[in-house]
Amino acid sequence: METDPLLSEHGLGHRFRHYHLQPEEPIPLPNSQLPDPSSSATASGFQNDHLPVYYTIHRIRNEVMQLIDDPYSLKQLRDPRMNTSVVRPLVDKYYEMKDASIVFCLLVNRMQFQSEQSQQSHEQSVNLTRAILCELVATRILRRVSEDNPGSDGLLLLANILVAGFSPFQGAPDEVQQENLPKEHWAVAYKSRHPALEIAIVSQSKLFLSSAACQLVVNAIYIGRITYTPTTFIDIIPDNYKYRPIALYDPRKAPLLNQYRLMVPRTRNLLEIGEFLLLLGLYVWVMMRRPPPHSYPVSEIVFALYSCGWILEQFSSILEHGWFVYTQNLWSFLDVTFSLIFAIYGVLRLHGLRTESPVPGQQALDVLAVAATILIPRLAFNLMSENMLFVSLRAMMTDFTVLTVLAAWCFIGFLLSMLWLAEGKHSVVTISKWMLWVWFGLDGTGIGRAHEFHWVLGPVLMVTYAFLGYLFLVILVSIMSTTFSSLQSDVNAEIQFRRAVLTLEGVKSDAIFSYLPPLNIFAIVLLLPLKFVITDRWFHKINVAIIRTLNLPILLTLAVLERRAWWAPKPPMMKVKSAAKRGVKKGRPGMGKRTISVPVLAKGFSAHGDIQAVFRAESDRIIQEEIDNEAPDVAGIDDEEDSFQMGVAGRATSSSSAFMGGKAEGGERVAGGSRKLSRRDSMMPFGEVADQLRAILSTADDESEAGGNLGQRIHVLEDRLKNIEEMLERLVGSKRTMKQVEEDEVQEAGAE
Repeated sequence: METDPLLSEHGLGHRFRHYHLQPEEPIPLPNSQLPDPSSSATASGFQNDHLPVYYTIHRIRNEVMQLIDDPYSLKQLRDPRMNTSVVRPLVDKYYEMKDASIVFCLLVNRMQFQSEQSQQSHEQSVNLTRAILCELVATRILRRVSEDNPGSDGLLLLANILVAGFSPFQGAPDEVQQENLPKEHWAVAYKSRHPALEIAIVSQSKLFLSSAACQLVVNAIYIGRITYTPTTFIDIIPDNYKYRPIALYDPRKAPLLNQYRLMVPRTRNLLEIGEFLLLLGLYVWVMMRRPPPHSYPVSEIVFALYSCGWILEQFSSILEHGWFVYTQNLWSFLDVTFSLIFAIYGVLRLHGLRTESPVPGQQALDVLAVAATILIPRLAFNLMSENMLFVSLRAMMTDFTVLTVLAAWCFIGFLLSMLWLAEGKHSVVTISKWMLWVWFGLDGTGIGRAHEFHWVLGPVLMVTYAFLGYLFLVILVSIMSTTFSSLQSDVNAEIQFRRAVLTLEGVKSDAIFSYLPPLNIFAIVLLLPLKFVITDRWFHKINVAIIRTLNLPILLTLAVLERRAWWAPKPPMMKVKSAAKRGVKKGRPGMGKRTISVPVLAKGFSAHGDIQAVFRAESDRIIQEEIDNEAPDVAGIDDEEDSFQMGVAGRATSSSSAFMGGKAEGGERVAGGSRKLSRRDSMMPFGEVADQLRAILSTADDESEAGGNLGQRIHVLEDRLKNIEEMLERLVGSKRTMKQVEEDEVQEAGAE
């Protein structure tokens, strides 16, 4: 039996530059072979360390700069002419490179073009157009990869493209690295690598992140179907003895107490909500029983200790993925504000304890009371993170803060002028209060008492300030309205962008996240010094044993939910048929035995659950077979050099066994020389004429197909040409027959 050429030794794996092996468990490696946590070479078989990322980045930059010399919008780049002349050739060219880092390189160029545009904002937005083009090409390539590689292998390939770490200087000459990235640079010290998903978030590539292919990977990572060890900046408690490769998770093959399930974004989200609810409950408990300034009850001590652990977890998240990714979360500014309030409270409380004075203690409790304005709205942000109100509120607050700071900067001159004109009659606080009231239109005391500064200059300054303040308010309202309108026009992309941020931030590699507050404080005190004393193997054993012991109820609950509810296996068809043959006991029609299982409760308890369940029935295979049988066949092209399946070598899918070694324009070659239609076949605008053309061009005599003589092939070619000419005449509506055309040709030849 011959093997598929795509799966041979020099087939797909050699052409796409990686291979695949799927382990069931994280693979322990000896200390001499322990990979770096930031390395993109994983035990699952994806080898990306040899890819020329540095040269690919600069190649893309040069080609995009040569193609784009004028500013265009996204709508103009999607125009059929621009799509045919610019976008599609780039997509075809980069797709044929079969390089897993091509999406990363495109997004890196997008971020660089955005940076150059921000530095030269007074010039035309050519760099912005180039950035949009890079994002559009990356989106098209990822979509094509998803279309050409269905199933679990395709999902693993997409995950390798999006979450595998790449270094921008990977593949660069040594002299270039030494000149531009010295050894004392932080990126070399920590061997920093970045996944394409992180670059997409940093560069605000909302079109890319909202694409179906990207969301497929994001959702798989969120629910824990795809597991991997992320590339991080700094780990407080690093435990990389067992490095987790990019692989698909199967709960039936995993251990019952799997501590890595605590790092799944869905689990992390639920745990963080529970942690915050506990923090809010302790805060309300302390403030309702507000202690005297000179006493320190147990409730306040527990709250302070738990808050320190909770803030430590937020600080670890910043170190895990960086400040920019952390601040992309909707409630990050609320967490930072609460951390500042708690820090001020802690300093005042400790100062009162040291001086034994009740005044600092009273001030500390007053400052802590202000935290209620932060903690209560934060709960709403958690529970309704995909609500349009909260999504737009964050962006509008950013605009409000920026414009308010600019206005205060501009109005400092008015404040100083009035202060010097007053000559000590009014303090700075009083004048600032009058100006603030005038700006928001709350009170006109400042205008009424402006003559106290100067009988002429005082009223002139105050009235001028009032006019300018009103102008700033109009500008602020206009900017916020524009921001809300832009978000409302593409709310789905904005929500999916926030979902991608939540997913990327939820994947953790630092072992400190496996310890819930305030146990993470004790983990640092105990485990961090132990890291420098014992070997990595023993440190990993001790760490895993402590995590499983402390989180035993959570791990058991997750194991039951994953095996019985979330990922419960569907009943086989044979069991369903046998149950149908046995039938049910006699009784009222439609009233069988009423039992409520865990999967039913997990999917929702509803009186109309059968209406939803009918769409989850196992009829996808039957429907797909009917579609395949009704789909028209298109002739394939026997060109082995163009044949390509962006799957993973070493594992044949159900359709790969039918491959004959060819593909034509994105369609899969099946047995018999035909292929399935894909989205790229819809470019032919002639409808039935396209089918006639394909039928004419695919018609061939058996003798010519079998390799007949040259004369027979020429006759077949002439017949095909005549058929094409007749069809073109019918299209243009010509009434001239072939005989008339031949007579005209004879007359023209005689005249000559």
